[in-house]
Amino acid sequence: MIQVEALEKVYPGRKGQAGVKAVDNISFGVHEGELLGFLGPNGAGKTTTVKMLCGLIRPSSGRIFINGIDLLQRRISALADVSAVLEGNRNIYWRLTAQENLEFFAAVRGLNPARLRNEIGYYLKLFNLTEKRDVEARKLSRGMQQKLAIAVALISQSKVVLLDEPTLGLDVQASYEIRQLLKQIVKEQGRTVILTTHDMNVVQDACQRVIIVNEGRIVANDSVHNLLDLFKVKVYRITVQGGLTAEQRQALLAMEEVIIEEESPIQTAISVRLEESQILYRVIGVLESNHSPIESIDQDQNNFERVFLQILEGGSQGA
Repeated sequence: MIQVEALEKVYPGRKGQAGVKAVDNISFGVHEGELLGFLGPNGAGKTTTVKMLCGLIRPSSGRIFINGIDLLQRRISALADVSAVLEGNRNIYWRLTAQENLEFFAAVRGLNPARLRNEIGYYLKLFNLTEKRDVEARKLSRGMQQKLAIAVALISQSKVVLLDEPTLGLDVQASYEIRQLLKQIVKEQGRTVILTTHDMNVVQDACQRVIIVNEGRIVANDSVHNLLDLFKVKVYRITVQGGLTAEQRQALLAMEEVIIEEESPIQTAISVRLEESQILYRVIGVLESNHSPIESIDQDQNNFERVFLQILEGGSQGA
């Protein structure tokens, strides 16, 4: 459904300064009916890539095909298959109601809202907005606004949906609801969805495959399952009563395998990546140096946040 070939974007620098290469010769494809996560740190080139895919930014070089149509040569035809939600919930009109937003944006895409009553009702129900159908968007909660923004993208009946940070700023419950809705849409409607996100729970729970970019380049492109298996190591979580001394903190942070996850005067939680057994004994030795009482030592599950950090640190080089 999407094919990207040798895509680059260079922003010219100021007079006498070199330009900034935001996207550096990336190539990838996305299958029909796939939910792809596009992941990377701030400034990695995620949003620039998505904006090139929906025609808002012209590439410096490279080619983009949407459903076999060259986006750069036949822009209008290619974008007929694309809808997008960029920067959260900004693709809705605040003074229109939920239903009016769906009707308006359907009409903008050349569809007759009167003939889409069933579809509009379906999306209002799917996103749990039926009772809010006559409420102005500005009066909805942030989570409801986000769901309405996605529904607006879907009402156009486009085959490709691009979502830039769809769960940004949402509470745990709202983020979970959107993840489940996206999975349902892909499964039932066969839409092709690309989403950029910083939320590792979204990647691990919803995405079938993930592309990780760093400094404009692709550093990983594989299924979430395969990446989790690739970097599978034993991780232990040690819970200690009370806080740490400055000496303990310095000694623990000097170990690459150790992360201090939480620390308070009441309790401290430490994550230890066990690549060799000696590291666990070293950590326990540091804790015993100040007689810090250990409450528990539990094996932790591998998660995508840990995988992501390992890839950015260069762990993907051997993959």
